[in-house]
Amino acid sequence: MNAPSSLPTRGSAVLTNLRLVDGVTPEPQEGLALVIEEGVIAEVAAEASVPSSTEVIDLDGAFVMPGLVNMHNHFSLSLPGPGGDAVSALGPHDLALYMADAARRTLLAGVTTVRCVAEKSGADFALRRAIEAGLVPGPRIRTAGRALCCTGGHGHDTDDTVECDGADAFARGVRGQIALGADLVKLMISGGIAGEHEQITTAQLTRDEMAAAITTAHAWGRKVTAHAGPAPVIAEAVELGLDCVEHGYELTPDVARLMAEHGTALVPTLVVTRASAFFDDLGVPPWMQERSLGAGERHRESFRYALDAGVEVLLGSDMPPYWAFEGTTAIVRELEHMEAGGLTGHDLVRAATAAPARWLGDEERYGMLRPGLAADLVAMREDPTAGIGALRTLELVMKAGVVVRDDRGCGRP
Repeated sequence: MNAPSSLPTRGSAVLTNLRLVDGVTPEPQEGLALVIEEGVIAEVAAEASVPSSTEVIDLDGAFVMPGLVNMHNHFSLSLPGPGGDAVSALGPHDLALYMADAARRTLLAGVTTVRCVAEKSGADFALRRAIEAGLVPGPRIRTAGRALCCTGGHGHDTDDTVECDGADAFARGVRGQIALGADLVKLMISGGIAGEHEQITTAQLTRDEMAAAITTAHAWGRKVTAHAGPAPVIAEAVELGLDCVEHGYELTPDVARLMAEHGTALVPTLVVTRASAFFDDLGVPPWMQERSLGAGERHRESFRYALDAGVEVLLGSDMPPYWAFEGTTAIVRELEHMEAGGLTGHDLVRAATAAPARWLGDEERYGMLRPGLAADLVAMREDPTAGIGALRTLELVMKAGVVVRDDRGCGRP
């Protein structure tokens, strides 16, 4: 008797009757078909040239764009309050199942790749292996493992961080996460919204600690991103070689220009300072709600400074991307906030797809719909280049040629 098969991890199909937003050409293209073989786009062909004998999925005029890449993801997020406390209380087996369910929901929301930037107990490494093996459904995972903070620093009270003090300890912390399989390194270099005994402006790492972590990570071929709010702390880290800033609540025009000059990207997570309903769902305490909502206007201003300076801006939700929120999902609301802040059209599509893939070093693997790249894509009824709210009409998700969500029944289950 043969053992039951695992979930399919690669598929083959031909997609026709679509309007293609490939992540390269600014305007949607018509009259084309995507020929997918074993999970990879083999050809972007003229629709009329597709052989009638080939298995075809007719998308009925839907707009097709690359799958979303969420660059600020936490499958094991636990904020202050009863909701977060329940996650923190999970044992290792329950946590693994909880995170696997979050991965499934994330994929169904149209996110085909995530960059995890602090997960509990090393469970993200096991989840990554399980998804790759077809044991559970989920997006492609690139992960930092546990983030590194100072004693009492941002996130110190959860199991998704490692407390380090001094340059040598931060170098060891970097090596420790890489030894587990980390694809990148995450540092907590300032306070933030979720730390009761800190402020957004609290500097938490010394120059020597940041330098040791960044230098060590780069020596091992890993990029470094940092939770960071205040401009002076960000400027110092950028000068030391920081590759990406998370949040950037209080950028200035000068620091934004410095980031652009050094090629330091920004993952703004605008939704986290506009998330009152989400906080209510989790029972987040008043002090955190007040700090979050109070930072909103300055946060949007920082985002504008980054755009004006030419900083590469990348999609990241921080909130669970699949969370039902304000009539859609958190990942769509984040994109809508980015659009309202001034990033529009093809540039916004790129910030959600090709640009994150490039930061991750995966631009030859996914992020665009062109021959040789993975068939990771989403389909919707409206044009995302005309308004990113089109993602509210999402009806199909495909990862590596496998249809994982099909609201219309136009593809395979």
